[in-house]
Amino acid sequence: MRADRLVSLVLLLRQRGRLSATTLARELEVSTRTVLRDIEALSAAGVPVYAERGRHGGFALLPGFQTELTGLNHDETLALLTSGVFGLGSALTSAMRKVVDALPESHRDVAERFLVEPETDLLSRRTPTEEVPAAAMAEIRRAVLAGHQLRIHYAATNQPPRWRTVDPIGLVTVRDRGYLLATRSGADRTYRLSRVLAAEALEEPAQRPPQVDLDRVWRERCTQFLSSGHIAVLVRVQPNRHEDLLKTAVAVRTAEPDADGWLKLEATFQDLWHAEWALWQLGVQAEALAPQSLRTALHDRAAAIAARYRPSQLVV
Repeated sequence: MRADRLVSLVLLLRQRGRLSATTLARELEVSTRTVLRDIEALSAAGVPVYAERGRHGGFALLPGFQTELTGLNHDETLALLTSGVFGLGSALTSAMRKVVDALPESHRDVAERFLVEPETDLLSRRTPTEEVPAAAMAEIRRAVLAGHQLRIHYAATNQPPRWRTVDPIGLVTVRDRGYLLATRSGADRTYRLSRVLAAEALEEPAQRPPQVDLDRVWRERCTQFLSSGHIAVLVRVQPNRHEDLLKTAVAVRTAEPDADGWLKLEATFQDLWHAEWALWQLGVQAEALAPQSLRTALHDRAAAIAARYRPSQLVV
């Protein structure tokens, strides 16, 4: 809706100052021509948007200009901020921007507990949109916002579900997957929300800092996850097999075109055997460049197969 986009444009300029038409188009997911038309519409409506020319120019609001999201009291704002946030993509980003902008300064810390679509995900493979029981999600949000401890009935991989008590730090949603960042007995823990079968917000206060940089915490958790017990592999792969590599690797990062049109990238696997198995599936359409131990393992496997099927003269 255009009205929705105009509000988003004004809020972007309020929050971030002068922005180019290209940047605004990227944020709003429209063309630069549409941005220019929207700027004209805002000016005609009396919104004090002005253009600055030159290399570092762009569009900005006159200092002191304020907007309001009418009809939203504080409780309604919090309800909207903490409502279901999974699978809404750009619509959610727009709504979150408006809600955070409408919060009083004394309540801005609430927004710190929710991180939407960070650049890094723990998993590279694509999965269907995950569903979380509504009752459990409500309890999780309540504990995160109130700063209380949380009991979750959690089904870890290859383990029977069991109850555990955690201190919630915040919620992250990325690529239709949700995560609860928490600590348990002082140790960092990250839980997939789709594996939470039930939850209960407790009255005991959570042991956590009053302020949090959730984006930084998330990056640190991702780095720890990808480095603990995993193996990093430098690999070349034909573009038509890139999706197949995504399905088998724990994570795939920094994909860049190679000189011959192949993709050169860094992939993370569970261990050496997992990397050997995954790249073997791709045959000659992929090449492991490092580590040498993986190249040696693939060479030895290929040599053993070649020896087994070496042409020989059958004796009748």
